[in-house]
Amino acid sequence: MRVGLIVNPVAGLGGAAGLKGSDGADVQREALARGAIARAGERAAVAVRALLAARPDATVVTVPGAMGESSVRAAGAVPELVACEPGEPSSSADTRACVRALGAVDLLLFAGGDGTARDVLDAGPSGPVLGIPAGVKVYSGCFAVGPAAAGHAAAEFAGDTAEAEVVDLDEQAYREGRVSPRLYGTLTVPAARVRLSGRKTGSSGAAPETVEGIAREVVARMRPGVRYILGPGTTTRAVGRALGAESTLLGVDVVADGVPIGVDLSERALLDLVDGHEVEAVVSVIGGQGFVLGRGNQQISPSVLARVHGLTVLATRTKLAALGGRPLLADTGDPATDARLSGFVRVVTGYRESVPYRIVPANEECSG
Repeated sequence: MRVGLIVNPVAGLGGAAGLKGSDGADVQREALARGAIARAGERAAVAVRALLAARPDATVVTVPGAMGESSVRAAGAVPELVACEPGEPSSSADTRACVRALGAVDLLLFAGGDGTARDVLDAGPSGPVLGIPAGVKVYSGCFAVGPAAAGHAAAEFAGDTAEAEVVDLDEQAYREGRVSPRLYGTLTVPAARVRLSGRKTGSSGAAPETVEGIAREVVARMRPGVRYILGPGTTTRAVGRALGAESTLLGVDVVADGVPIGVDLSERALLDLVDGHEVEAVVSVIGGQGFVLGRGNQQISPSVLARVHGLTVLATRTKLAALGGRPLLADTGDPATDARLSGFVRVVTGYRESVPYRIVPANEECSG
């Protein structure tokens, strides 16, 4: 089995920095200035390690340096290298060129986000592909639920394929609070439904009174002196409105005693606000995928979660029903944190309404 690998080394860099994306040299410099650390290479290494543990006979074909070779060697393997000389830092053009340089492989793994998926699509891959989620926003349906799941899916791939959508956002509009995913095309992926995250679905169909009821319930449960982290999303934004405050739609905020004390925070700023205080986190479910942590809210990092005393999850009953019994997912990048978060949590579904629902690590081998 010959598996190709392409890594976007700067994918996800803007997540913990609160920049809502990583496209562009200016954004990447600002992310680094805010203390961000690139994790895409590590996540690719996890996928390669899982692949080779199950298929030690597989050959990983990649390009020199940070766009592939480094991750394969970090996984304890020796890659087969093809000629491709990306720039430093690498660009979308480099991703497209390196995909083409790999030529025919049984399956192409790529680590990145929706922008990287677009680059792979534009390159015209010769066969099926599978994304290793490493971006800030991962809305496309061509990604595995987690890095290890990508490796397992690759190891199990026997030729059966399906089509998955590639969608992306205008990052500048996204930073300004305008969310308008655009469909760019489809990619051929392994037919491994339980290991694929699926495309994010919107929540525009939720009745306003349902979201307002959820917000009223959250506010009713708030306790004096506790600092509440509000993750991104329309439902969590409604919590801010219920408090009489204007919270951000796509950022991470902190409120205490009904008053915002931090808005649109980076991981570093968030740590400064929660250290030494009783803290609870309020997050919503990504429609169609089930993620509660690790997609679009990387500011709520393992370091922040180590200081959190309670987790409140918000979702309408319709959004939960659309998951078809599949669990909620955590993909913080730290297996110990994901394991600690696993188990049953109360999901607030309306005013004085909640249901128990299970959270599992995204890399866990889900059976349904």
